[in-house]
Amino acid sequence: MSSKKKTPIHLEDLTPDEKVKYEIAEELGLLDRVMQDGWKSLTSKETGRIGGLITKKKRENEKNDKSKKGTSMRNIYCGIADMRKQVFAEVAKLAYEGGDYHRVDKLPHKILPGDPGNERDSIFLERAIVAERIRLAMGHSLRSSSQQESLSDAADKTAIRERYYEPPLINIIKYACHACPDTHYEVTNACQSCLAHHCSNSCPKNAISFLHGRAEIDQSKCIKCGKCKASCSYQAIIRFERPCQEACGMDAIGKDQYGRAEIDHDKCVSCGMCLVNCPFGAIVDKGQLFQLIHAMRGGDKVIALIAPAFWGQFGEKVTPGQIVTAMKMLGFQSVEEVAVGADLCAIEEAEEFMKNVPEKQPYMATSCCPAWSVMAKKEFPGAAPYISMTMTPMVLTARLQKKRHPDCKIAFIGPCAAKKLEACRRSVRSDVDFVLTFEELRGMMEAKNIDFSQIPDTRPNYEASSPGVGFAASGGVAKAVEEVIHRLDPEREVKTVYAEGLRECRKMLRIARTGKYDGYLREGMACPGGCIAGAGTIQPPEKSRRVLEQYKASAPKGNPLESDYKDDLYLLHDHVDDWSYVGRH
Repeated sequence: MSSKKKTPIHLEDLTPDEKVKYEIAEELGLLDRVMQDGWKSLTSKETGRIGGLITKKKRENEKNDKSKKGTSMRNIYCGIADMRKQVFAEVAKLAYEGGDYHRVDKLPHKILPGDPGNERDSIFLERAIVAERIRLAMGHSLRSSSQQESLSDAADKTAIRERYYEPPLINIIKYACHACPDTHYEVTNACQSCLAHHCSNSCPKNAISFLHGRAEIDQSKCIKCGKCKASCSYQAIIRFERPCQEACGMDAIGKDQYGRAEIDHDKCVSCGMCLVNCPFGAIVDKGQLFQLIHAMRGGDKVIALIAPAFWGQFGEKVTPGQIVTAMKMLGFQSVEEVAVGADLCAIEEAEEFMKNVPEKQPYMATSCCPAWSVMAKKEFPGAAPYISMTMTPMVLTARLQKKRHPDCKIAFIGPCAAKKLEACRRSVRSDVDFVLTFEELRGMMEAKNIDFSQIPDTRPNYEASSPGVGFAASGGVAKAVEEVIHRLDPEREVKTVYAEGLRECRKMLRIARTGKYDGYLREGMACPGGCIAGAGTIQPPEKSRRVLEQYKASAPKGNPLESDYKDDLYLLHDHVDDWSYVGRH
């Protein structure tokens, strides 16, 4: 009896899913048998193992794709970034110069001189958008198109030494919004009218038909599963995304009756990811640099607290010593490391974890990222009691400085938009007076014509530990707490899990409901990549991570417990034996 002739397999004819299946079979040493006798020759155990690895690989690819999507194109130079820099620089210059603020009315013309529009059809529309950006940078709330107020009147009202942020922090300038189409799948002209019709065959809703051989998607039937895109041999089907919606891990962005983006502020946690992902620059946050400069000009002693994510933000060749000198030239009394507060935070969270898990609570979640902790309380109220009661590094460092210098003002300089709202909480207002992003600090430097090439380097006095510095990257908080626990109790096993990006954080908390992460220390970071990828950063996150590792290597201490400030922890609390005093959420 003649054996059945085998049809040769050509990889170029396989769909992406089929290719993955064959690759895994090869990894497991089963490919020869499959090629010889077919898939049915495998045992049920072997088939199940292949299926499990396919699922695992798909999840890893999806997670990597989402992470890359959130950071790969971040902080690449573009007109929007340049516009933000100009606005911050002009607002800072206005505050430094003082005097009659009627000249602010001319700023939109100064920033956008000439007649034709640079980016949009109308120069008048562009200037109106710039004017609204200037208002928000000075701390004002967004105006509707029907409200009338000159920029000079707005400047007079905000030319004060203290002003808290008024919610909402994140705003959409409606007439700057492009009203992008909703997320959908679309067949491009790369479609080759092939005969296999993998796209149609893989569609579970029969949403794909053919006209003159070319695929077309019926959007009324499409459920956006993406199977057509994955199966197309020519990658001719694209996923068209509304950038702000895709970037929002809280699903807080919808649209108004005109198709323009609209934020549901009951869901929004002010992470700022929509802001940095809008390709039309329509989403803007409020600022405090106008009031900060007035405070310094008025004689207030302002101490700057700079977050560990600062490394590399102002150029790879710019040293910490140069940054400290530049910030003193801006008017700051002194500059302190927030990584010192990160060390104290790691110590307190470690002690809290050892004291309570698992005897008093099933797990503990970190508290450093305000957007993460607010999200957890909004969507998972059952998790709220298990979020660490330890103060954030920003608040710990600020309180330490206020204890030492009672008459000072504190300005936190960092990568985070959500920190601006954290500083507005009643329990934090007395500790932190101003919050600025690295972008806003750069605007101040532009206003004062700071040239780092002309600033001599000075040797900085590093005081934080390497794990404390590592708070700036995803996974770093949990790692630092783990290091402390291992130093205090070397025999104790510490299980940790972390998620970056609010969608992944929400997924982690949903899984945690099943009890899978009981006994764990859980870390959440709202921004994919951690603080180094925050909404107020300047450099691409991958570059910042590389420079951060160099910073960690130069840190003189290897464990937060080696901090010179650990004995001062008791000074930062009003009631040493009562954990509730540190509730900041």
